[in-house]
Amino acid sequence: MVSLCFGRATVGVKKVARFSIEFLFPSACPLCGTPVSINGELCADCWTAFNWIGRPCCEKCGYPFPADLDLGLHPLCPNCASGGCVLDLIRSACVYDDASRAAVLPFKHASRISYAAFMSRAMIWALRDVDIAPDVVMPVPLAWRRLFHRGYNQATLLARPISRAFGVPMDTNSIRRKYRPDMGHKNPAQRAENIRGVFQVVRPDKIRGRKILLVDDVMTTGATFAELRRVLLRAGASAVYGVTFCRTVRAI
Repeated sequence: MVSLCFGRATVGVKKVARFSIEFLFPSACPLCGTPVSINGELCADCWTAFNWIGRPCCEKCGYPFPADLDLGLHPLCPNCASGGCVLDLIRSACVYDDASRAAVLPFKHASRISYAAFMSRAMIWALRDVDIAPDVVMPVPLAWRRLFHRGYNQATLLARPISRAFGVPMDTNSIRRKYRPDMGHKNPAQRAENIRGVFQVVRPDKIRGRKILLVDDVMTTGATFAELRRVLLRAGASAVYGVTFCRTVRAI
């Protein structure tokens, strides 16, 4: 009886605290500051500025197709139709363009970690209709040097609510990453060469036989995902999926 009363009292205190915070600091759009009903969500204007990816899209990699095309129930882009998908399945919430770039760069480099709420929510939405059942959610790791300089791994901030949504653990310790210079302006071949060999599995017992959902903020060429898949499969993973907030879209 004592523990039950204590639990109810704790819930009451939390409700009062939440009400006080919301009264003193009303919920606002993290991008523009417009009042919103739920803390962390975007206002209507900011929401519509993003190029969200829905159907139709490639069944494997999530590449968006024009909305007026009738491609059947399970369309594939030319790359995936030829077996070129870097993972077993990929989804992204939106296209990498001026609107998403204006959110991703401050989130990644200027400590706007509050953006993780709407980004991860959009990524969960992007996975709403895919038939995957991951055993573990794994943020793409940062090298220690870059993690120390930045102070946080943006992929980890995105992965935490995604792991809760799937009800599976988040793994940040099974893979280590060596430091390499930034790949920002490299072409696809240079990116693949630059990323080769940077990941090392240090806990193969946590990988073997598991289906892994990789999480990152942006997918450009897919070189990082491809290299992670290579080392994870070699360590015994049974499947490797991926989800990002945004992705580059090139003409195919």
